[in-house]
Amino acid sequence: MTVIRAACVQMRSTTAVAENIAAASALVRQAAEAGAVFIATPEMTNLLDIRPGMARPKIVAQEDDAALVAFRALAVELGVWLLLGSIAVTAEGDDRLANRSFLIAPDGDVVAHYDKIHMFDVEVGDGQAYRESRSYRPGTSTVLANAGIGRVGMTICYDLRFAALYRSLAQAGAQILTVPAAFTRVTGEAHWHVLLRARAIETGCFVVAPAQGGKHEDGRETYGHSLIISPWGEILAEADGDEPGVIWADLDLDEVDKARARIPSLGNNQVF
Repeated sequence: MTVIRAACVQMRSTTAVAENIAAASALVRQAAEAGAVFIATPEMTNLLDIRPGMARPKIVAQEDDAALVAFRALAVELGVWLLLGSIAVTAEGDDRLANRSFLIAPDGDVVAHYDKIHMFDVEVGDGQAYRESRSYRPGTSTVLANAGIGRVGMTICYDLRFAALYRSLAQAGAQILTVPAAFTRVTGEAHWHVLLRARAIETGCFVVAPAQGGKHEDGRETYGHSLIISPWGEILAEADGDEPGVIWADLDLDEVDKARARIPSLGNNQVF
């Protein structure tokens, strides 16, 4: 399969897990009806709540998580590859949580999962201070999944600012890079488009970036503008603002090799 239709689900997740699962599932079905065979949801699909202590009672171990159960069943029902952009799960051997992304096959198997490596510990000027490392354990391994849709390099949100991660995934053979996100409005307006296009251009990969968007119940405001970008850096599809919805584009995976042949920077770098 060299041409696949990929879709991004854009959400405005609330503090209610069941409500978010229902909303995401409806949008995933919409994407499948449009012919998408690879559908990606954003970071923290099932729960977005940064209020101190409020989210923790709702977070469980991976094997007990209702969203993962629901999306595995949905992948089977629709016969699609489904990237559950991320959910929070308890971390083994750590009091902190894991921000974990799952790639689910059409038979419902989890073929790969990735824990967000880079923690969002910043003050961005939106009235909020973010200290993700207080609650979340950073991942320690890159993940490249060999899937029926191609070779997928998995990342999450703030990872986007660390170019070496994407270069390593591309050099390992990635054709598609996934960047599920909940970018703040301030940082999104400044950097979302340019960073995603840069990661595509630098690696010669397709970039699939489903996002959270709008004003959330917990007071956070996210940027939206989910994007699908070609290996040449062209925007193939973009969500209109921050409203929930679905975008899709056809990805010709042969374009990965063509882009890398035109600009062979993955093999030309020098070590200093």
